[in-house]
Amino acid sequence: MKIITLHKPVNISELYNHLQKRLNPIFQEQRQSNISFNIANTPTGIEISYPQLYEGVLFTITVQDDELWITRNEHYVDDVNSITVESILNSLFDDISNGQGTDLVQEG
Repeated sequence: MKIITLHKPVNISELYNHLQKRLNPIFQEQRQSNISFNIANTPTGIEISYPQLYEGVLFTITVQDDELWITRNEHYVDDVNSITVESILNSLFDDISNGQGTDLVQEG
């Protein structure tokens, strides 16, 4: 799990809407692909998946006040699409911080 702090409380609905709006278009542009990930706001957190290609959820993002707890599917850590999504997520998290930046608290 990776923990990122945004230095301000995070509203899960705001984060979900931002990911819904921005993740797929950025991914499609960067990878020149028509893949559209499913982004769901579930009781366990925001889940990102693409069942046509990957078994299970690729990422689960849980909000804990000003921290994002990110769980990545261990079966796809070296997959280029998964790595691309993670890179885009990091950029989108920075957007949500309103210019305050993000810090990696824990990775493992």
